[in-house]
Amino acid sequence: MKFAALLAVSAASMFAVPAFAQDNRDTSQDFDGPYISIGGGASLQGSDRGETLIFDTDQDGTYGDQVTTVGGTDAFSPGFCNGAATGTANLGCRNDKDGPEFFGRLGYDKRMGNFVLGAVVEGGHSVARDSVSGFSTTPASYTMSREADYQANARLRAGYTPGGGALFYVTGGGAYARLDNKFVTSNTANSFDDNGKTNAWGYTVGGGAEVMVTNNIGLGLEYLYTDVKDKDYVVNVGAGTAPATNPFLLNGGGTDLRRSDPNFQTHSVRGTLSYRF
Repeated sequence: MKFAALLAVSAASMFAVPAFAQDNRDTSQDFDGPYISIGGGASLQGSDRGETLIFDTDQDGTYGDQVTTVGGTDAFSPGFCNGAATGTANLGCRNDKDGPEFFGRLGYDKRMGNFVLGAVVEGGHSVARDSVSGFSTTPASYTMSREADYQANARLRAGYTPGGGALFYVTGGGAYARLDNKFVTSNTANSFDDNGKTNAWGYTVGGGAEVMVTNNIGLGLEYLYTDVKDKDYVVNVGAGTAPATNPFLLNGGGTDLRRSDPNFQTHSVRGTLSYRF
């Protein structure tokens, strides 16, 4: 499993720090005060099986309508798949795209004996992309994709240090992403307009470990699960050059469509390099 493999490799790399790096060093002041960090790793897509496109055929703001042909059949009877369409008929989809991520953060820790409480503000970018596609009887394909132009979070963390030198912690808080949405279709008859980039809000939780290799430099390994929600991205389907018998036009002047699952979920495995003041 790719997630387990990445985690194992990252953990091995982190804890391979030579033991002499902490010899003869005063650890009583570790993890107490402000710090800055940079880091990077991998953003992995979670499973989103069963996601579809959903429709508002009379544009009354309520989704879940069926797009119906003149003959009364479901125009999207070929079905849907998770990922970007590989053809105009229901021939399957490419998998969602995992990818690298990088970030910077500001943080502050307060050490109380062997316990540490802290706060973190973080911003960064990931190239992970999440797509869903639908297929009509025309035949034609319709694909919605999204990725984060940039993302940020503000979270708390609580941890334990066995006398200094190493910190083991859990963390969680609010998350934000500026989503770059894309729509692609092989339908050349209708017109398609969308509202482009949108704002998504949610939460992030996870945990990690950090090892101090000098009085000021720390190396860390962290896992975060992030779930942000966006219900604002909509594609408006208009007449274009299509006749009035077009399935998107039968119930009025057009149809609105969006994803059935508004949640954009990622698993992040990352390493950190911190400087403590």
